[in-house]
Amino acid sequence: MLEIKNLHVRVEDNEILKGVNLTLNRGEVHAIMGRNGSGKSTLSYVLAGKEDYEVTEGEILLDGENLLEMEADERAAAGVFLAFQYPIEIPGVATMTFLKAAMNAQRKARGEGELSTPDFMRAVKEAAGLLEIKQDMLKRPLNVGFSGGEKKRAEILQMALLAPKLCILDETDSGLDIDALKVVSEGVNKLRSPERSMLVITHYQRLLNYIVPDVVHVFSAGRVVETGDKSLALELEAKGYADFDESNAA
Repeated sequence: MLEIKNLHVRVEDNEILKGVNLTLNRGEVHAIMGRNGSGKSTLSYVLAGKEDYEVTEGEILLDGENLLEMEADERAAAGVFLAFQYPIEIPGVATMTFLKAAMNAQRKARGEGELSTPDFMRAVKEAAGLLEIKQDMLKRPLNVGFSGGEKKRAEILQMALLAPKLCILDETDSGLDIDALKVVSEGVNKLRSPERSMLVITHYQRLLNYIVPDVVHVFSAGRVVETGDKSLALELEAKGYADFDESNAA
């Protein structure tokens, strides 16, 4: 589904990604692990189409289409979804209004008609029930007054409603206590599908106890320096990143 080939990215005068190669097959969950500053979040932003990130070399293909030729909204309509590390509060924008606008924008981009209010309410109720989200949370402005766990659950609700084929979770475990982590992970696991692929970006093994990856990639200094199965995350937990930093330097 996703092919990243020799990807080089700079921000202003700093080269962040220095030749990333990664292939994500349909239905797989891949974890990306690495130190702060290794390029993990930069990759997520580039995939989603965030401005100010200059691709100087390489390509990104989604089902054979060049993702780099698409604007951010076109990528979203093509099935790319990014769950933010720190979702922002948006006062004055009702959560339900935001959800309906997002769903209808994607339907319009695909040449489909807008959802009727009853159909929209039915979809939200079903998805919220699946993720154990209380209705009173949906009555608030978007993310305003939400706890860290509620913000992350709201992101997963968006993912459930938009039904993307490529989900990128950028350090979803940031700011979550163990109970919130379990709830959010259960929501993600309920959305795993043979037709949906996921990139899970994290520093820590603990998230991968709940969202078990098919493949683990280790980032160091803007490159993938090691790839393995879920046991690689356990090795990182036990030994840290020093060995992988040294192998990258070599």
